[in-house]
Parts: sequence; C-alpha cells; structure tokens
Amino acid sequence: MIVEMRTYQTKPGMRTRFVEIFEARTRPEHDRLGMRIAGPFLSVEDPDTFFFMRGFPDIERRETMKAGFYEGDLWKEELEEVLMPMLENYDVVVVDDPEGRIAW
Repeated sequence: MIVEMRTYQTKPGMRTRFVEIFEARTRPEHDRLGMRIAGPFLSVEDPDTFFFMRGFPDIERRETMKAGFYEGDLWKEELEEVLMPMLENYDVVVVDDPEGRIAW
C-alpha cells in the first residue's frame, strides 16, 4: 500500500471548520473513490495543525484515484474554493507500506 502522510496548518482559528468540512464532504468522496483515510488527528501543541493519512492500493492507482478527486466536480466546483483559502500550508510525504503496518 502507498500512504500519503499529510500535515495541514490552517490559518489561525480555521482548523475546526476545515475538519468539519473534511469529515462531511471530503471523506465520503474519498471513500467512494476507494481511498482510505486514517485521521484526522489534531495536534495537541498547535491549535491550527492536524495530520491524516491517505492510503492507495499501489502507486499507479494513487495517480488515478487522486485525479478522480481533484478533477471531479466536488473539488472543482465546491471544495477547492472553500478549503484552500483556509490553509496556511501543508506538507505531504509519500511512503510505501509493503508489510501492512498501518492498520486501517
């Protein structure tokens, strides 16, 4: 499995709203497309930071599944213009989990 480890820092005071939208709108679409989500996990040290993992069966399907989300109507017509302005920055690290250590 290929896993993206994603850390997001929202603009001050925006984390709660971002996570609400993530749970209500983003997660169901990821589920529909077959992407696994673990999290979000809220930082206890920074009230504007959270982390989640996004899993894919393999590297090839990662690209296809991501395209299905980011080129889809939900992202293009609704979420991109709402969520992106809430972010200060984000970081993504892509790792391989060939032994299945991450329990979904």
